[in-house]
Amino acid sequence: MARWKELPSGLDSREGRLVAELRRLKDRSGLSLAALAAKTGYSRSSWERYLNGKQPVPHGAVEQLARLCGADETRLLVLHEVAVRARRQAPPAPVAGAAEVTGGTANGPAGGVTPGPEPTAVPAPRIVRLRTFLAGIAAAVVVAFGAGLLTGGAWADDAAHGEDAGTSGYRRGVAYECDTQRKDGELRAGHSTSREILLDTNSTGFDVVEVQCLLREHGFDPKTTDGLYGQDTKAAATRFQAARGLVTDGIVGPKTWAELRK
Repeated sequence: MARWKELPSGLDSREGRLVAELRRLKDRSGLSLAALAAKTGYSRSSWERYLNGKQPVPHGAVEQLARLCGADETRLLVLHEVAVRARRQAPPAPVAGAAEVTGGTANGPAGGVTPGPEPTAVPAPRIVRLRTFLAGIAAAVVVAFGAGLLTGGAWADDAAHGEDAGTSGYRRGVAYECDTQRKDGELRAGHSTSREILLDTNSTGFDVVEVQCLLREHGFDPKTTDGLYGQDTKAAATRFQAARGLVTDGIVGPKTWAELRK
């Protein structure tokens, strides 16, 4: 398996979760980037950018990789939709070299800027329809998650936290207690019942707390139970994988979850 580069530190955790899942599929398929390019409509350099978090993964690339690897296409597309929503909600980046508006311009009056063409007004009914459409997409994604399309991953134990253990109620910088005990034949720490969700650097939430607690229970101390998947947690996960004969990539996936639950 090729050694993946660490994802950019500024990458949103939801985007990172999608990329990590696509990396896992690519590794399981045994296909090189060149082979992916030959079997899909995307170039080798495009796949390199997508799988290293340098460029958002388009909808079509997710579909083609899922079909090529025989994976659950619906689950991956839900992950993609969540990542798209995260990008839409992010504040716009400042425009490099934007002109100052406090002074005069070479071809305009002092104290202002040369006015550009007035924006075309959008009729109010069209705005209302657009907002209604976007609200419908958001509701559909929430329903898809709640119905378990992420196969036990994104939402966690309702009894433990009242809502989803992935994000709801989670607070950064808090060290959570581990109440690790065996229940229904598997180890649980009381923060999540996940067995499938993919966790890697920059992942956050109660799923990460669960992993940290289980690693500590098995004798591989991640040094914290704060729900932030940092280098200490990844190093502990890598040591655990090596001890259990797993692929030592530090990424917690279904096989690592299965060993942690034992």
